[in-house]
Amino acid sequence: MNPNLIHLIIYLHLLPNLLTLPPPSSAASLALNCGSKDGGKDADNRKWATDSKYLVSGGKSVTSTALTQDPSLSSDVPYMTARIFTGETSYKFNINSTSRHILRLHFYPSEYPNYNISQSYSIVSADSILLLKNFSAYITAEALSQAYLIKEYSLAATGSDNMLVKFKPMDKSFAFVNGIELIPEPELFDDQAGLVGVAENSGTIDGVSANMQNMFRINVGGQYIPPTNDSGGLMRSWYDDTPYMFGAGTVSHKANITIDYKDYPEAIAPVDVYRTARSQGPDPNINKQSNVTWLFNVDANFTYLVRFHFCEYQVDKINQRVFEIYLNNETAFATADIIAWTGGKGIPTRKDYAIYVGDKSGDEELWVTLHTNIDLKPEFYDILLNGLEIFKISDSKSSLAGRNPVPSEMMQKQLIANREAYDPDAIRVTHVVGGAMGGVATIGVAMALVFVIRRRRQVAGTDSGVTSWLPLYGNSTSKSSVSGKSQCGSSLSTDAVCNSRYFSLVEIKSATNNFEEGNVIGIGGFGKVYKGIIDGNMKVAIKRANPSSDQGVNEFVTEIEMLSKLRHRHLVSLIGFCEDSNEMILVYDHMGKGTLRDHLYKGNMITLTWKQRLDILIGSAKGLHYLHTGAKYTIIHRDVKTTNILLDDNWVAKVSDFGLSKTGPNLNQNHVSTVVKGSFGYLDPEYFRRQQLTEKSDVYSFGVVLFEVLCARPALNPSLPKEQVSLADYALQSARKGTLEEMVDPHLKGTIQPEAFKKFTDCSLRCLSDHGLERPSMGDVLWTLEFILKLEAKGDETRNEKKSGSSGMVEVPIQSSDMIAMHMNTLSLDDDEYDYDSDDDGNAFSQIVDPKGR
Repeated sequence: MNPNLIHLIIYLHLLPNLLTLPPPSSAASLALNCGSKDGGKDADNRKWATDSKYLVSGGKSVTSTALTQDPSLSSDVPYMTARIFTGETSYKFNINSTSRHILRLHFYPSEYPNYNISQSYSIVSADSILLLKNFSAYITAEALSQAYLIKEYSLAATGSDNMLVKFKPMDKSFAFVNGIELIPEPELFDDQAGLVGVAENSGTIDGVSANMQNMFRINVGGQYIPPTNDSGGLMRSWYDDTPYMFGAGTVSHKANITIDYKDYPEAIAPVDVYRTARSQGPDPNINKQSNVTWLFNVDANFTYLVRFHFCEYQVDKINQRVFEIYLNNETAFATADIIAWTGGKGIPTRKDYAIYVGDKSGDEELWVTLHTNIDLKPEFYDILLNGLEIFKISDSKSSLAGRNPVPSEMMQKQLIANREAYDPDAIRVTHVVGGAMGGVATIGVAMALVFVIRRRRQVAGTDSGVTSWLPLYGNSTSKSSVSGKSQCGSSLSTDAVCNSRYFSLVEIKSATNNFEEGNVIGIGGFGKVYKGIIDGNMKVAIKRANPSSDQGVNEFVTEIEMLSKLRHRHLVSLIGFCEDSNEMILVYDHMGKGTLRDHLYKGNMITLTWKQRLDILIGSAKGLHYLHTGAKYTIIHRDVKTTNILLDDNWVAKVSDFGLSKTGPNLNQNHVSTVVKGSFGYLDPEYFRRQQLTEKSDVYSFGVVLFEVLCARPALNPSLPKEQVSLADYALQSARKGTLEEMVDPHLKGTIQPEAFKKFTDCSLRCLSDHGLERPSMGDVLWTLEFILKLEAKGDETRNEKKSGSSGMVEVPIQSSDMIAMHMNTLSLDDDEYDYDSDDDGNAFSQIVDPKGR
């Protein structure tokens, strides 16, 4: 047979296999478990190799194993082993010269034999790009309250077949790394990212040739997407955007729609990013007057490429939804219309904009804001965003190195105390290198804390709403096995159903005059609240869920389960519920005076006196104290704020809104592990860091309420100077400066006894302590507030004591019989509301619920 024919037959036989071979660049994908002899597999069964064969010279490095394993580690691999460098050492990798590459560095600053991890400072570079300088993984992890770090870079093609990653310890120090990933990256960038904040058409950023560090990658309106679910094999993590939200009033969506990437590579983002989104909601009047903002902490003096991911699945015509995009209050694009960009539903697009963040004002923040375009008069006044990525671009010196963050003053003290307790003879020196990123108690850093914690611990976000409001208002079709009317009843316990009155939708419409807008008395994240009349003359408040409310079903069920079993003078009473025709409606006692916030700074004509404010706070504290100690189980409210403290016609305070509440830990635990929920400005920073909820989280939120009542200003006010935006931060700063008196509501000036003021502010500041163990219990707070009320009643006596030279706290003697009465009053255990059984210690209480459901 002809030899050429034989060769042709062999070639044709092998051709299918040749066509299915991976591209040459994929051969360069690496995952190295540094310091390990055999690599190993991580928790996702992903194979990691040993790093030894990639070392240019191993003479200045040693392998080591961590002595302790933090429970937050997602996997032993690659964190429990490390490569420690005592001198300059490099890794050499063979790469595709024409491809970009993702480089990830993993650091676990734990205890290693013979090495003091706090003494590690390093310089890391990739070829000529400086990645890290004077970098301390220990300081960074401590400042951000996390166990391990991941640094991710997107490096441009250099034309070389090799990449040299160099680790160099600073003088008298050492460097280390636990894991290295090197993954070829398809070309996902272009050279047309417009530079925001400069004259039009005067500058663009070339993303193709740029070297970048990924700072944030979020799935807007959706859940956490782990690396194994990423597209294109890039092993990226996409995080819940909730921690970065500044303000409220948004709706998350999830659509079951086929994603057609068209000309985009699927590696641009996974389909799960484009199937979820966040918008403002169905009320055009509210939307026109508000915006949606995300806040990120970044390094100053760098340019940032901000990538927006869009995919429309609600409208299909141009000018139905048009909005504006702002970066740090600079217009990036004024007429964003997703359909105009893509031509139809289910078609993704991405838009890149760049902005320089300087340090003229000391800010290291990046604000991303979307606002509906009113001028073009679109059909729907709303915004939409599916995903967001933020990349730091290397500067003119080819550097991406930022500064080490600085732990807060309180955290530094705690770290020193911890080291003293562990090793009294240790050298107690706190190494703080570089500039500050701000205290961990500030809003921006708190958001960064949540991001890093969620990023490293891989905590999934919460379930997103599945109902969209455009163009149809409500489309749920699921039925309940209890009432056959909605998707909610099947989740309710039998006790909850029996102890609450069931209302038909006909009754609710009759009570509210068919949901007449004139009957709206409030709007919250769950939906609108209407005043109504039932049973002829009984006033009620009717809360109707927005069909697209995020987690509306969960809040609906939780509210019924909690309040159907609780009866207390200072807890709002649930009368019943309706789950008819896909509606979720809750019916409460009417609270004639509205919310506490309404009477502090909402323009209400009534100005509360100091005594009235104390009475309201005492009532609120009684309600919360009962939740923590008097109910059958510890109940953590999780959303304590002035809008959730309601006032009846007699100004009696009642705690409301239990949609986010959690049953507390049992006797074998001291916290509840849960995804962070609550309202910005009130969130416990320790809860932010650890996702470990305790009753002290409510105490922190109540501390913010205490200052709101004293100062008559919101917990967050972005219109104020930066240092005053957060009321909690401003109070702590003022306390350090000795200027707390300047914060007091002018209407209260001269009406508060000095001793009472000191006692009140001392208690409020303790509630805002960074660590829960340093905060008082709600019972202690209640005792203090009632003590302050006695001080005010004894005004003349306390003034005389002060004139006589006494200083500090004034002690008012309390008889033992008064203490018992105070304890009973604290729990509000009135005979007509409760039946309580005493055990040997007299501490067991059980509540009686009305079997008729009131």
